[in-house]
Amino acid sequence: MTPQVIEISFWQLLLALAFILGAQAVSFVYHLGLNRDISIGTLRTFLQLFLMGYALTFIFRVENLWLTLGIFAVMAISASFIVRGRVREREVTYMLPTFLTMFVTYLATAVFASGVIVGVSPWWEPRYFLPLGGMVIGNSMSAVAISLERLFGELRQQRGLLETRLCLGANYREASAEIFKNAVTAGMIPSINAMMGVGLVFIPGMMAGQVLAGADPLQAIRYQIVIMLMLVGSTTMTSILTVLIVRKRCFGSGEEPRLMQ
Repeated sequence: MTPQVIEISFWQLLLALAFILGAQAVSFVYHLGLNRDISIGTLRTFLQLFLMGYALTFIFRVENLWLTLGIFAVMAISASFIVRGRVREREVTYMLPTFLTMFVTYLATAVFASGVIVGVSPWWEPRYFLPLGGMVIGNSMSAVAISLERLFGELRQQRGLLETRLCLGANYREASAEIFKNAVTAGMIPSINAMMGVGLVFIPGMMAGQVLAGADPLQAIRYQIVIMLMLVGSTTMTSILTVLIVRKRCFGSGEEPRLMQ
């Protein structure tokens, strides 16, 4: 007998705000300055998830290729703006290359995962394509933000060392090789750590959702393994490509550093 999913009522949903009230209290007592961000984040969580819920209900019913890709594009665009909000850099224009790199990598990863690995027909079937694509975007978005923050921060801190290396004959790639490695590594660490602890330290959302819905736990495990490997691959490619492109923009036509200390 397939277990029934226990529904959460509106009032039970409001009870979950107790977690937010606790976080607000801690921020207020210890003067963390996070109360505004917590409030905005909570409001956006409610609005965005409910809007997405209604949108997915409609999309799943219609099953249209262009509508599905349009929603995917909106998700990628939103992710790039969130990255811009976290990486407050004004001396180097990085928004367009970041978005293009993210969109192409996300799309390729989602298409390969849904159409080839899972074997969905058609490959854009929204019930598979959008959840898989959303997980890719969400995880890689954080990795890109971390990588860019580390890149810009170290380029500023080590400007003197960079200039010395450039004066000694190194090109911008050689002068910033260690910074490039540190930036990409910083972005990849959260995904690698997640692989280390998955199943032992925590049960991921995808697997937990399928188990709660009554799916075979072993089948849910297979899906989760695919997702974990997919996330590490997409995070790696997105971080490397984005940092490679943006790093070049951090140097002028004569390969002089553009970021001031």
